[in-house]
Amino acid sequence: MPSRFELANAIRALSMDAVQKAKSGHPGAPMGMADIAEVLWNDYLKHNPEDPKWADRDRFVLSNGHGSMLLYSLLHLSGYELSLEQLQNFRQLHSPTAGHPEFGYAPGIETTTGPPRSGLCQRCGLCDCGKNLSGPVQPPWPYHC
Repeated sequence: MPSRFELANAIRALSMDAVQKAKSGHPGAPMGMADIAEVLWNDYLKHNPEDPKWADRDRFVLSNGHGSMLLYSLLHLSGYELSLEQLQNFRQLHSPTAGHPEFGYAPGIETTTGPPRSGLCQRCGLCDCGKNLSGPVQPPWPYHC
């Protein structure tokens, strides 16, 4: 099992390689957020790469969509169906690894995000939806607002 340091560095390496190959993108966010994302992803979030639509999973919303290689690297390294070849096709036409995460193109992407802070509003909507759907019983998914 790779160490935390190795996992964070793998996120950084995958991110900078994909951005370099695409000759386009934002490597700064994944480079700077790799350590905290690795801890959050592996120690706090409940998710299952074998069942990415598991109802009781936590939802990871990357608000600053331009840092999408962070999310793609996390998904790839934790076993979601996102291959190294798909990472290498970052920002290419018809690739599931677009410049900003797009819902429905790859398992584990919970919502389409764009400019910084856009995910905050989407997350609030997911929370409201969870509260409204749950009624007096347990919600269908965890919500933290």
